[in-house]
Amino acid sequence: MSRPTGYLAVRPNPGASLRLFCFHHAGAGALSFARWTQVFGPEVSVLPVRLPGREARLREPRIRDAALLMRELDEHLGPLLDEPYAFYGHSLGALIAYSYALHHLRRGGRAPQLLAAGACSAPHVGMPMLDGCGPSDDDIIGFLHHTGGMRGELAERPEWLRLTVGIIRDDLALARSLRAGPRLPLPCPVLAVAGRGDEVVPPESVGAWRDYADGGFRMAVIDGDHFFVRGSALPKLLRTELNERLTLART
Repeated sequence: MSRPTGYLAVRPNPGASLRLFCFHHAGAGALSFARWTQVFGPEVSVLPVRLPGREARLREPRIRDAALLMRELDEHLGPLLDEPYAFYGHSLGALIAYSYALHHLRRGGRAPQLLAAGACSAPHVGMPMLDGCGPSDDDIIGFLHHTGGMRGELAERPEWLRLTVGIIRDDLALARSLRAGPRLPLPCPVLAVAGRGDEVVPPESVGAWRDYADGGFRMAVIDGDHFFVRGSALPKLLRTELNERLTLART
């Protein structure tokens, strides 16, 4: 088993039947999935992926270019995709998960058991609120207020706010670069998840992932706003979905 790198917050569980790689939203990090291990049983190894420029990788330069990110993921995650795996991505993370799954397949790699995309419109649809967000600090702070991303501790700590604004600015540039990439269907099942109270991405835009699902498509709408990744409903939904797929694989 490969030793974890900065991209992985935890080591893969060698006894698990499936590896679930989780890609975080803009401005966030691997801590978005810190409690997920408690939800999934020992058969699923939850592997939060941490992009550079945040948390334990704060001093590393952030990535704004999709091609560079694909090369980095090839180097650090590629060797771990030799066993059954699935991807979950939230918002920006969904674009990363889809782009890397497609990239890995086009290089001859195996397909994921499942691609799950949460709080993200399909690549061809775009996200008007994000796409229209300007690069200034005021633009990004306004976006945080509107989407519910401005939590109390962030508003009360100016140094944290400045750091978060800088991370989001670069993450939005990465999102635009990812959306400019290839748009092809995947041979694996796709699960699209929308938040019932999400004002950033309406359910119909999330449902457009159907066009990328040659291996079957399912849509789920759960309680929460754009950041429903913080709640308990999402990991429980994914646990059920992955357990069903593991059972089917055995039979």
